[in-house]
Amino acid sequence: MRTRSSVYKFILMFAGIVLLVNFLSYRYFLRIDFTADKRYTLSKATRGILSEIREPVTIKAYFTRELPPQIDAVRNDFKDLLIEYKTASKGMVQYSFTDPNEKPELEQQAMQAGIQPVIIDSREKDKSVQKKAYLGAIIQLGEKTELIPVIQPGAAMEYELSTAIKKIAAATRPAIAFLQGHKEPALQEMSQALQALSVLYTPQPVTLTDTADALASFHTAVLVAPKDSFSLDYFRQMDAFLGRGGNLVIAMDRVNGDLGGGYPMGSAVNTGLESWLKNKGLVVHDNFVIDTKCDQIGVRQQMGGFTMQSSVAFPYFPIISNFSDNPISKGLEAVLMPFASSMEFHGDSAIRFIPLARTSEKSGYKMAPVFFDINYEWQENDFPQSGLVVAALLQGKLSGNLNSRLVVFGSGKFAVNGQEQQQQRLAPDNVNFFVNAIDYLTDQSGLMELRTKGITSRPLKELEDSSRTFWKYFNFLFPILIILGYGIFRSQRNRIIRMKRMEEGYV
Repeated sequence: MRTRSSVYKFILMFAGIVLLVNFLSYRYFLRIDFTADKRYTLSKATRGILSEIREPVTIKAYFTRELPPQIDAVRNDFKDLLIEYKTASKGMVQYSFTDPNEKPELEQQAMQAGIQPVIIDSREKDKSVQKKAYLGAIIQLGEKTELIPVIQPGAAMEYELSTAIKKIAAATRPAIAFLQGHKEPALQEMSQALQALSVLYTPQPVTLTDTADALASFHTAVLVAPKDSFSLDYFRQMDAFLGRGGNLVIAMDRVNGDLGGGYPMGSAVNTGLESWLKNKGLVVHDNFVIDTKCDQIGVRQQMGGFTMQSSVAFPYFPIISNFSDNPISKGLEAVLMPFASSMEFHGDSAIRFIPLARTSEKSGYKMAPVFFDINYEWQENDFPQSGLVVAALLQGKLSGNLNSRLVVFGSGKFAVNGQEQQQQRLAPDNVNFFVNAIDYLTDQSGLMELRTKGITSRPLKELEDSSRTFWKYFNFLFPILIILGYGIFRSQRNRIIRMKRMEEGYV
C-alpha cells in the first residue's frame, strides 16, 4: 500500500501538471484542421490582407440563436473564423454577436443596417414552425462599411469576409476592360459575374477604335461571345496589348446551336478570332462537344390528346467536372458549358499550354453542321473519346518580347445570364470559373482560391452494374460473416478451455 506521503506527492505532482498545461494552453494557441478543404485554417491571402490593416476593423454579427442544428452550425463556424481573424491580426479585428430576435430595437437596428431576415423551417414540440432568422454581418473600418446580408450554410465564409475587408481597406480598384462592338453581351447580361467582379474591380465596357489605344490604361481585357467578324486593325491592337504585358480572357462560341423552330441546327461560327488564336498555336475546333455527363432540356411530347413536358439528357450541354490543379480551376466541382468546342495546342515551346478543364472519360464531338435530334437514343460508342480540352491557359511571349497570359474558354455563353426578361440563374461554379480567370490575370493576392474553398457536394463515383452488384452483396454479407466468424472463434476457444479443465493436474 502507498504511504500517506506518497499519496500527497502524487496529488501535488498531478496538480502541477494540470497547472502547467493550463498555463501553456493560455500562452500558446494550437489548433489542427482535419477538414478536407482546410476551412478552419486561414489562407496566405487572408493573412496578407490582415497584416496590411492599419486601422481597427470591427465586425458586428447579427445571428439568431436556437435555430435548427444545420443552421446553428453556421453561427459557430463563423465565430470560430472570427477568432482566427482576431488572432492573426493581433487584435486589429474585433467582433461581437447580437441576436436581433431578443429585442425589437435590435431587430430594427439589423434591418436598418441592411440585414434582412430569412424564413427557416424548424420543429418545436413535434410541430413544424417557421422562424424569422438573421444570419448576416457588418464589417466597418473607419467610416467605410461593407455588408454580408446572409451567410449561407456551406458558403465560402473566408472569401466573403476577406474580400469585404480588402474592399473597404483598398484605396483604388483595378479596372477591367470588357470589349464591345462585335455583338458581345452587355455587362448587364452577365449580372452574376459582374456582381462578383465589382467587389474588387471596376468592370468597364471598351470599344476599340482606329484612332486611339483604348486599352492603354488596362492590365486585363475580357472578350465574351463575339458574333461579328473582326478587322485586321483590331487584332493589331490586341497584339500590341499582349506585347506590352497585358492579359486577355476570351470566352468564344466557335459554334452556334439553335434549338428554336422545327428544325434545330448547329453551325460553325467564323469571326476571324479562330485564325488569330491559331497563329498563336491554339486551334479551337468548329465542333460540338458531347458528353455522357450532361444537363437536361425540357421537351414537349404528344401523349394521346395531351401535351406532356418531360426532361431528356442533352449531351451537347456537357457538365465539366475534370479540372486541373491550376488556381483558376482548383476547387471547382461542376461547370455547365453549353455548345462547347474542344481545343488543341500546336505552338512552339516558347508558349506554355496549360489545360484547365476537360471532358469526362465518355465523351466525343460532332463536327458542324449538326442536326439536333432530341429523340435520338445515344449509345456508348457515340462517346469514344475522353479528356477533350474545353478551357486552357497560354502564357509566355504571345506577342512581342514581354510575357503575357491568355485564357480561352471553348464556350462563350457559360457565364452569361441573358437579357433582362430572359435572364437565367447560373450555377455557382460557372461564375467562379469565369471570375477566377480574371482574378488570376489581375490580382495576385490569392483571394480567388478562397472562392471555391467551401465544399458543396461529394458525388458518389459511378460504378458499372457488375461492380454495383458486388458491393451491394458485400455490404450485406460481410458484417454477417464477421459475426459468424467471431462466434466460431469464441466457440472453439471455449471448447479448448473446457478440454484443458478436464485434464488431470489442471490448476
